[in-house]
Amino acid sequence: MKQETRTVKYDSRLKVEAYHFQGIMQKFPNHFHEYFVIGFIEKGKRYLSCKNREYTVEPGDLVIFNPLDNHTCEQIDGKTLDYRCLNIQPEVMKKAVYEITGNEIIPYFTTHVIFHSELVPLLTDLHQMIMQEEMDFRKEELFLFLLEQLLEEYTEQGVSKPAAEPSAEIKAVCDYLEKHFADSINLDDLCSLTGFSKYYLLRSFTRQKGISPYSYLETIRIGKARKLLEQGILPIEVALQTGFTDQSHFSNFFKKFIGLTPKQYMNIFKEI
Repeated sequence: MKQETRTVKYDSRLKVEAYHFQGIMQKFPNHFHEYFVIGFIEKGKRYLSCKNREYTVEPGDLVIFNPLDNHTCEQIDGKTLDYRCLNIQPEVMKKAVYEITGNEIIPYFTTHVIFHSELVPLLTDLHQMIMQEEMDFRKEELFLFLLEQLLEEYTEQGVSKPAAEPSAEIKAVCDYLEKHFADSINLDDLCSLTGFSKYYLLRSFTRQKGISPYSYLETIRIGKARKLLEQGILPIEVALQTGFTDQSHFSNFFKKFIGLTPKQYMNIFKEI
């Protein structure tokens, strides 16, 4: 059986992360990221659900997630997965869009899967340059050319256009979860903010946000944990600061969402 490898590089010039997973067999639960993800499969076939739409993704298909696009995926051919992606923070995307269009906007990509995309070879070249830590300016060219084509073909006038705004009650719940992510939170706390029953709250939140309140909280905690690990804070301390009951619980959650252990993730930033 092929041994799995999970390699991550941070490109300090582009300010993007590049993930390269090989030989993995892992189901990722419903979650979202606070950054853009642009990736593709090199080997294997995956079922993908994103914002209530379902796809079968194969080698040659390009995948794009906007920040906060909830999604889940799993292998469906019984084989292992080889996958590459770039993670792009919104402020980095905004700066790149300004370089390309002259407009200071954060785009919203309207297509999540581009089947048999002609952009995959370009992304492959760019990804390999990042993994090999090449400093040639061709890397920046490829990065901007890739975004230029994605902006032109897969956004609506290049304008950030998220899904319909959540209701005031659901927004209040989101604000509360984002503010109190490190606390012990229960459904009664959330119901008291809205006046909703527990069932109605769960149903309304999930319908409007595309993810359950608890999954939303988990994703916030993982996002906060990533930022702390990037600062070199030890996983045991990060677990305490982000609301996890212990380091083991935290490590299991982190790997489930990110695909790396907290220590593996922290080590990426040690030499930057």
